[in-house]
Amino acid sequence: MTLAAPAHWAPPGGTAVRGTVVLLPGRGEHPALYHRLGTRLAFDGYRVTTGEADPAGPAPVVLLGHDTGAVRALELATRRPVAAVVASGLPLGEPGDWADELDARTACPVHRALLDGDDRFTPGELREPAAGRVAAPDVPVLVLHGEADRVAPAEAARAFAATLPAGRFVLVEGGRHDVLNDVDHRSVAAEIVQFLEALRAGTRGPVLVRG
Repeated sequence: MTLAAPAHWAPPGGTAVRGTVVLLPGRGEHPALYHRLGTRLAFDGYRVTTGEADPAGPAPVVLLGHDTGAVRALELATRRPVAAVVASGLPLGEPGDWADELDARTACPVHRALLDGDDRFTPGELREPAAGRVAAPDVPVLVLHGEADRVAPAEAARAFAATLPAGRFVLVEGGRHDVLNDVDHRSVAAEIVQFLEALRAGTRGPVLVRG
């Protein structure tokens, strides 16, 4: 089965576009796996698109990356005029011990079913090294990480957030690696919306550690 969900999401007709979110999936993933998140952000007025070559759209433009997509987003933000980055499941530090990729990724039954039945999802890629230097752009960065992430340790992501010029770290209680699509995906989406709204309001505070 190939997931038929779109890879671009627009606010409902007549809704003013409040900004653009450029989605960068991680290892083994493709954009359509983020249909729930894309739909939620679009409902709140944000245009969600994909593609890292030339991120553009109604301002502010924010890069949202997961896993190696988060690494790419941080690097891209050092050389493209983007307003901020949301980095989820950063593959930092030594990987944890895990045998069942589906179980390590998510506890959400809906998302597990999508991964298990989607021909475009590539299992096994989480075992590949997460190559690339992790950049520290001079823009606001929201770092999201699951407390129960066995693929990448949360403490490494927390420590990285503390080094950023304008970093915010949010630990999702009980969250696994695919924290954007895990059991608490609604709360995570709400956290992203709050970050986007603060960005629009011009808030650029110091590191905030939650959880």
